[in-house]
Amino acid sequence: MFTKKSLLLTLSLLWLIGSAAAEEPDWTLYQTVLSHVKPGAKNGVSLMLVDYAAIKTNGSLNKAYQGLSSFKIEKLSSREEKLAFYINAYNILALKMVVDHWPTESIKDAGSLFSPVWDKPAGELGDKTVTLAEVEHKILRPMGEPRIHLAIVCASVSCPDLRREPFTAAKLDEQLDDQARQFLNNQGKGLNIDKNVIRVSRIFDWFKEDFKVYGGVPAFIKRYSRDLPALKFEADMAYDWAVNAVQ
Repeated sequence: MFTKKSLLLTLSLLWLIGSAAAEEPDWTLYQTVLSHVKPGAKNGVSLMLVDYAAIKTNGSLNKAYQGLSSFKIEKLSSREEKLAFYINAYNILALKMVVDHWPTESIKDAGSLFSPVWDKPAGELGDKTVTLAEVEHKILRPMGEPRIHLAIVCASVSCPDLRREPFTAAKLDEQLDDQARQFLNNQGKGLNIDKNVIRVSRIFDWFKEDFKVYGGVPAFIKRYSRDLPALKFEADMAYDWAVNAVQ
């Protein structure tokens, strides 16, 4: 018969075994891809630009994708591990979508009006073919972390910047906070004050329901931009879908 003490010991051992089995991918190959990301400007916006021609020619993205697609997802344990994995996965698959159709003016050109790029097969995760929409809407959004919208990158000028390091469970909260600050402090991407209105990215309109966990969009924005005047918020900044490629 289990005593309370022996039961607690058993549960502790099971937890330690489970923790030991948990494993994040080795993102070294992805870091090589991110070495081809550099600051620049396009269409009047300051952003991180991607050298798609280079990562296609040198095969670095293909290697990173192969490592991603072969990773056993069941090794992921914590919420942070899963969030970091799927944020990186989305970004790698978005890069792949552009490279697979390179040269291109926009990631949206890989799809059409009646068959958007977001619903096209983007690659394999855990032996299953997925689309970008599935990763975003069926996996990431249900995890209840709205800051993902400032970390996943749709390969476009108006998207949040592609981070030059992989997301990891250990640093995830710090990385997501930094992504939010960087995005909201970029007047060409996240927020600018136009006369008597604070204009913000349309991301905050498309996903406004997700930000309710922070008290709504204005409360979330003020969390990262504390010195804003008391003005009306409008999520109507023009969204530039031009590919975030070096020129």
